[in-house]
Amino acid sequence: MANSQRSRSRRNDAKHRGDRYVAPVLDPNWQNPYAPSIAERDGNLQAARSFLLRRRRPQMVVVGVVVLALFAATAVQWWLGLVGLVVAGVFVIGLRRALMGIDARAASVASAMLATFAPSGSAVERERLLTIVDRLSATFGLTGVSSFIVGDATYNAALVPNGATFSLFVTSAVMRDFELIEIEGVVAHLMARHRLGSLSRVAASAALSLPSTARRQLAGVGVTYRADEVAAAAIRYPLGVAGALRKCGRQVVSVDSFFATDRYDQWRFTFFNVWSDRRECDMGDLDDVELRALALEEW
Repeated sequence: MANSQRSRSRRNDAKHRGDRYVAPVLDPNWQNPYAPSIAERDGNLQAARSFLLRRRRPQMVVVGVVVLALFAATAVQWWLGLVGLVVAGVFVIGLRRALMGIDARAASVASAMLATFAPSGSAVERERLLTIVDRLSATFGLTGVSSFIVGDATYNAALVPNGATFSLFVTSAVMRDFELIEIEGVVAHLMARHRLGSLSRVAASAALSLPSTARRQLAGVGVTYRADEVAAAAIRYPLGVAGALRKCGRQVVSVDSFFATDRYDQWRFTFFNVWSDRRECDMGDLDDVELRALALEEW
């Protein structure tokens, strides 16, 4: 009898205890898709140099063949080996200067923009922009951002490196017609490019003399789409960015706007809307404002 009671007691205890508790374990390999990885950021930071090396690859092959031929010819004339060393040295020095000069040329875009645009905006608008920039700079880890409201009737904005600091350009039309949360979305998008490490590559695309296809390759196809994701996650309001994109998509650029000029074509990938002069949307293009807005609205 006693054994039977103990058996029933053990069964009842097990029933009350339920399943054994298993402590949750975080996946050490999990990566937040809305935060740039170290590899992604490093890839963007090195993109301009990698691009230049690819462009110089045919020259590298030719110089390599010439140098090898000169070394082989030392069997006939010993001094041809010295010529080969000189040729190789001159090419390497020139390549090194070109690689080291990319950052300086990218930083020159800020000065060129200052010389191109006319200052604009009321005191209230400037104070509003400075407040947004100060708040978001802390969020995205930027320091030394100089903000400028520039006179143009087109909705757009750009953030470019200026040495160790940054220059932000926002058109007067954005400050006049955008809601506060939309202005914040525009600025957050541009600062997200810094977090992604892509500011240097888009500035280089504006500074170098390149065909349109090569310029876009250097800037990075879909760079704006990715910056939208990072910005929306940071400010936790994707509709702010989406609203700004919708207004950009509905606007038709006037013929006297900067965004209808060849200079804009050269600088386009530094801007929030890289296709201001596009008449119809292209839903197959990740950088199209309509597609970007749809993606954010579906969050």
